Amino acid sequence: MDDSPNEPSRVEQFREIVAMDPDDYFSHYGLASALFEESCYAEAVQEFRETIRLKPEYSAAIRDLGRALEKVGAPDEAMQVYRQGIPVAERHGDLQTVKEMQVFLRRLEQGSA
Repeated sequence: MDDSPNEPSRVEQFREIVAMDPDDYFSHYGLASALFEESCYAEAVQEFRETIRLKPEYSAAIRDLGRALEKVGAPDEAMQVYRQGIPVAERHGDLQTVKEMQVFLRRLEQGSA
């Protein structure tokens, strides 16, 4: 990591932002994404869930929750998230997110067959 010892990490920065406004879905999404990048997958799952609680139709957070669930070894739950998330993304015209979730879902379904 190239953070100097005096500068907070991205995770720490997002924790501070979330603490200032705990009801801001986008701050939680930023924290979740930073945690995911740091391989803190279980914590990322919690933050993606909080993001979705605050903004249920946020398809990118739904997709990323599925990815984090895969990383923590919960493929069945990830498949369920993708199945529920695809129609959400379709409703909002998030076509790239739809395609990504379809690919992730298909891969998991093939792996469990």
